[in-house]
Amino acid sequence: MEEKINLIHSQKQNIKTIISRLQKEFPGAKCALEHETPHQLLVSTILSAQCTDARVNMVTPSLFKKYKTVKDFTTANQNELEKEIYSTGFYKNKAKAIIASSKVLLEIFKGKIPQTVEELTSLPGVGRKTANVVLGTVFNIATGIVVDTHVSRLSQRLGLTKQKNAEKIEQDLMKIVPQKHWILFSHWLILHGRKTCDARKPKCSVCVLNDVCPSASKFLYMVEESRIQAVTSKTNVREFLTT
Repeated sequence: MEEKINLIHSQKQNIKTIISRLQKEFPGAKCALEHETPHQLLVSTILSAQCTDARVNMVTPSLFKKYKTVKDFTTANQNELEKEIYSTGFYKNKAKAIIASSKVLLEIFKGKIPQTVEELTSLPGVGRKTANVVLGTVFNIATGIVVDTHVSRLSQRLGLTKQKNAEKIEQDLMKIVPQKHWILFSHWLILHGRKTCDARKPKCSVCVLNDVCPSASKFLYMVEESRIQAVTSKTNVREFLTT
C-alpha cells in the first residue's frame, strides 16, 4: 500500500513537468477533427475509430454537405452511407452506429447533443472516448481523459500507467492529472506521439521529456547498441576484404 502511494506521489511530481513542457511545445493544441456543429463532431469521432483524423477530415466535407442535419442522417440509406465512409474502415459498423445514434438523438433528445457521459454513452456506437471528445471539445466539460493509441502508448512509456485497457488507463491518468488539464492532456500526448514519440522509432534524443521518461534510456541504449553493431559489422567486412 505504501509503495503504491509513493508511486502515485512520484507520478504526480512528474506530471507537473510533463504538462508544463508539453504546454510550451504545443500551445495551440485542440481537437483535430474538423466540424461546425456538435453532431458533426459526434459523427466524426465515430468515424475516427481505428482511423486517422486526417483521413476522417478528407471524408466529412462531402458527407456533411449531403447530410446537413441530425434528421438527414436518420433517413440515410445504410448502403449508400457505407460507400461514402468506406475509406475510414469498419464502415458497416460505423454507418449503422451513425444512423442509429442519430435516430435516438432525434427521438429522445430532440436532436440536441446531451451533456453528460451517461446520456451520450446511451447512444448506439458511442463509448467513453467519443463522449469525452464531444463533451470536452464542444461544451468544455472535463468528464474524463480521451485515451487513443497515442495516449495509451505514451502513458505507458512515461510510466504513468501499467495498464493496457483504455478505461483502466483513463482511471490511472485521472488520479494524477489535475482535472483542469483533462481536456488538453490527451491532445498534447497525441501531438507529441505524432511528432516525437513514434510507435516504432521514438526520437528520444530530441524529446523534451527524455529526462523524466523511464523508457527514454532504454530506447537510447538500443539505438547506441545498433550503431555499435553496424560499425563493428562494417569493420569486420572491411578486414575480411583486405585479407
